[in-house]
Amino acid sequence: MNKSRTVIRRHQYADYLNVGTADAAKWVLMGTGFTTLDEEPGAQTESVKYVNEVSSSSSIVSYETTFPFEAEQIATEEAITAIYEVGRNHYVGADAEFEYCRVELWNPAGAAEDAGHSFEARKFVVAVEVSDFTGENKMTISGNLNAVGDPILGTFDTTALAFAPAA
Repeated sequence: MNKSRTVIRRHQYADYLNVGTADAAKWVLMGTGFTTLDEEPGAQTESVKYVNEVSSSSSIVSYETTFPFEAEQIATEEAITAIYEVGRNHYVGADAEFEYCRVELWNPAGAAEDAGHSFEARKFVVAVEVSDFTGENKMTISGNLNAVGDPILGTFDTTALAFAPAA
């Protein structure tokens, strides 16, 4: 098999939500129950056309990142319950914000002794936007995790369930 053409698969991303606090983190995997959890970087551009040029020039000026999700409402899944409570209780502002890590399981990080459980990751603060509670047989929750500010680059230890910012 030609490894240079190996495509990253969805299960090689691990998504974690901090259902604790910033001081006493409790990272839980957003896996079982989630049928969709995508990333839309939302690059914002600005264009300018100078009088001596025929074509405009564009540059990236910011990002408006969202993570659209859909999940079956499984009561024992802590991340789903935390998201459900935001919509059910109509939380706003800081009450609707969580820390969220997107971990690249194909991208090991750190020293050799960390191999196998420490991976490149990005930590975001996200505002949970619950759009729908729907279903006839199975109840589902859908919406977006909207990034608040810039991501923090670092590593995530999948054994210790801890994020470490890059130096």
